[in-house]
Order: sequence, then structure tokens, then C-alpha cells
Amino acid sequence: MNAPFNPNLGLRDPFSAFLSDEESDMVVRNVVDGMDWPQERIHDGGIRYAVQTLAVSPSPSLLLVDLSESTDPLEDINGLAEVCEPGTLVLACGKVNDVRFYRHLIASGIQDYLLKPFTEDQLREAIQQAQIEQNGVRESESDGEAPHMVAAVVGVRGGVGASTIAVSTAWLLAETRGRHTALLDLDVHFGTGALALDLEPGRGLTDAIENPSRIDGLFLERALVRATPKLGVLSAEAPIHQPLSSDGTAFLQLQEELRNTFACTVIDLPRHMLIAYPALVQSTGVVVVVTELTLAATRDTIRLLSWMKSNAPQARIILVANRVPAGGVEEISRKDFESSIEREIDLVIGYDAKAVSDAAKLGKPLAEAARSGKTGQLLGKLVTLVIGEDDTKRKSSLSLMGRIGDLKLRLPRKRRAA
Repeated sequence: MNAPFNPNLGLRDPFSAFLSDEESDMVVRNVVDGMDWPQERIHDGGIRYAVQTLAVSPSPSLLLVDLSESTDPLEDINGLAEVCEPGTLVLACGKVNDVRFYRHLIASGIQDYLLKPFTEDQLREAIQQAQIEQNGVRESESDGEAPHMVAAVVGVRGGVGASTIAVSTAWLLAETRGRHTALLDLDVHFGTGALALDLEPGRGLTDAIENPSRIDGLFLERALVRATPKLGVLSAEAPIHQPLSSDGTAFLQLQEELRNTFACTVIDLPRHMLIAYPALVQSTGVVVVVTELTLAATRDTIRLLSWMKSNAPQARIILVANRVPAGGVEEISRKDFESSIEREIDLVIGYDAKAVSDAAKLGKPLAEAARSGKTGQLLGKLVTLVIGEDDTKRKSSLSLMGRIGDLKLRLPRKRRAA
């Protein structure tokens, strides 16, 4: 339900609402009247009636549903997703004032949640934000100045923190750079992409691997789990007693669909997947190689960089030494490590045990948990390296008023749900 906003898509109505009380009905009618949208598309009845109605009629471009009378709102949202056509933006309203509930709604694909009773200004703001985020921002990301970017994150050994780096990179691209981003976690059995964001991974990725012919825009829209309005996650926790076999077709199709839907794709790419499916990086623009300052990692970094040179010559390699202990107690010094691999490390990130622990406890990416500390600053620098100089220049050219407007629109959402 989070495809780009397009009010002129086909013969769709621009707006429909399904409401359960007169006060909300009056607020919506006043707002709709000011936008010259049809009043007859405001219906008496909540989300259950919306599911019944949209099962036999076209979906609008923007839909407002009332969850107040629902006994299982998340289940009803899933039912709504089954009948909504791609491109429909969904706003919800209700009486539950709980942050976790709000986060679950956003993860389910809801664009925003309004706590009842809501005002005309709050509704207008939610509609305006939906249009800006899903239309204006998406169009600016799709122009010639900002082509789709694919970045793969690969750890030279297990435990170097590659998944942590991948999650933080995707989150920063979405939340600080304003880019619609997909995180594709290809560790099908033991992936932590969804877990790190306090999400249920769903079956989307395993279904895609088992049935590659089903992969299209609609499948992807339903398979992705939303961490934020600008960050979608495709991850899995496949049963370990059921090995998944694939010739790689599903992974390449997923990459292509993500390319068509998002501005950025970040792939958490385990080493064994890299070797088994080298085509995964043959169209990748950036590869972040995550290592540590140990003897074994030195050997594997040399081997992996050599492999990249042969199999992904088009990719720009960013080498990150992660979880580096403080006080110069690393197994191998940075100087000796760089001498052995015959190139410099691009970024050194120290091990911040408190920030890592806080991130795990809060269900947040490390970049968010350590935002104000040195680790957060270094992860931000990594994203600058990933994007490259051209995008940095493009971002700096945005008007100050545009950036203030975007910030102003984004802040009130969490206040309403708190």
C-alpha cells in the first residue's frame, strides 16, 4: 500500500473514507470539501466495511479507514491489503494511544495513524505528508540526478558486524537522506534485518524463493515489511530443517522489482550467497566490505577483494574495519593490516558496547541508538561514502525552505501516537 502516490492513476477516485462516528465524519467532510473531492465517497462504517466494499470496487488513490470498532486491527489491515490495488495510500484513525501499536501499523503498510478525536489541521497535514512523501520526494529521487543505487554489504568473516552495518546504512538512507530504501536480507535462515528493527519478517522472502514466477510489483508490496514510511524490509527466518534451493532467479527478480520501486536498495549479502550467486553483485554500484583487524580477517579480506576485482569490476569498494577495540589492543595494527592487503581502510568504527546493547534492547538500528555519539557519526560518514560525492552535492543544493518543510511535516506523527 506504499507505492508512489498518483491521484490521476486510471479511473480511481482521489479519496475514500470509512468512518465509525459522526465527529470524525464531520471533520473529514470539511477537509474534503476544501479539496473539491466527492463527499459521497465518505462512508458510514469502519475497516470491515472498507474491506467488503473494496473487494468489489476500485481502490481510491488515498484511503482513510477507522479502526475503532475492530477487534483485531492488524488482522483487518492484512485483509485490507488483499483487496487494495497497488498505489493506494492508507491512513488510519482510532482510539488506541500506544506507540507499539502505532509502530505495528506503520510496519503493516499504513502511511499514518490519527488518534481520535483528530482535528481538520491534523488530517490535512497527514494528507499533505502522504502526497509529499509518496509523490514529490519519489519523483525527485527518480530524476536523472539521483539514479537508483544498489549497495551490498559483505562481511569477510562471521561476527564482524556486517548485518549491523547494513541495517544502519539502510535506515540512514531512509531517515536522514530522505530516500525510499529497501533492505534485502539474504541470510534466509538466520537473518537479523527484521529482528534489529523489532519487526516480524513475514514469509515474503521465502515465498519469493520458492515461487519466483510470483514476483512482481504487487507481490513485493505485500511481502515487504515497513520499518518506517521510507524503509521497507525483506527478510526471513526460514525453518532450519527446510533448506531452500534456488538457481538465483528469485534473487535477481527481487533486485529488479526493488529497482523499479525504491530509490535505494541495501543488500545484506552473506559470504556463502556471494560465492553461490556471483550475479548478485554484477550490477551493484557499491560494495561495503566489512572486516576486523585480525589475522584470519586479513587473509579473507585479501581473498574477497581479489574475488570482487574479477567478478564485480564495476563496483566501488568501501572497506570498513568494524568493532575495532579501543586502546590499540587489536590483534593486528591498522598499518600492518593495510600493508598486507595493499590498500587503505576507508573507515574504522570502534566497538561501542553500550550503544550495541542499547540498540538491541530498544529494537533500533545502531545508527539511531548511537546517533549522538562517535559511532553514529562514523555510520553517517559511511552513508556519505556509499552515496558518493555527486549525491552529497545534490543534497546540499536543496533549498533551506524545502528541508525545513520536510522536517516540519515529519515531526508531528510521533507526537500524535505517543
